[in-house]
Amino acid sequence: MHLPDGFVSDPINLACAALAVGACAIAIRRTGATLAERQVPLLGMTAAFVFATQMLNFPIAGGTSGHFLGATFALVLLGPWAACLVISLVLAVQCLLFADGGLSALGTNIVTMAMVAVLVPAFVLALLRAVLPRSRGAGLAAIAIAAWCSVVAASAACATALGASGYPLDLMLPAMIGVHAVIAVGEALITTAIVSAVLAARPDLVPGIAPARPLAGAVA
Repeated sequence: MHLPDGFVSDPINLACAALAVGACAIAIRRTGATLAERQVPLLGMTAAFVFATQMLNFPIAGGTSGHFLGATFALVLLGPWAACLVISLVLAVQCLLFADGGLSALGTNIVTMAMVAVLVPAFVLALLRAVLPRSRGAGLAAIAIAAWCSVVAASAACATALGASGYPLDLMLPAMIGVHAVIAVGEALITTAIVSAVLAARPDLVPGIAPARPLAGAVA
């Protein structure tokens, strides 16, 4: 989904750049107001972890490949505004240092992979947590579903940007969603595994999920 230069029209890129700048400005203000001092190192570590894992690709059928997006993982640990900021920072570094995604399309990439990919799972998680029991299994299942929705929604947003730039949307949308629906399964599995590991070591970092119950007779 890292769009290179020349694929999206200038008006779409400019509109998305303005939207991305506004969203990042709000995210910086909200994060500074709500993020506790002890969570600041967590923000940096999450950004570094997402950056590193996004560099690792896994093969998909037909010669395509996918990689971990990490938007839902950042959302679970940091909340939506800080997660948006983290993914935006990762995308900017990838673009400027590794030419992964075009500079003119940076705003569009931020909209699809940092805004849509965070806001959609935030809504899905809020909805599922309202109807599911507050158990560890239900919480992890909700995160897996939200992670899957995150990647699919981002791919749909990417296809929409291409469609608005003159590409046939009736071909782009099913093609993008079809491939990324498979990639999203990997995203869901990886996100759930990582959150499970964090939950086992530091349950205080994963709000909204009950930690595993200690075994009967275990010494506190």
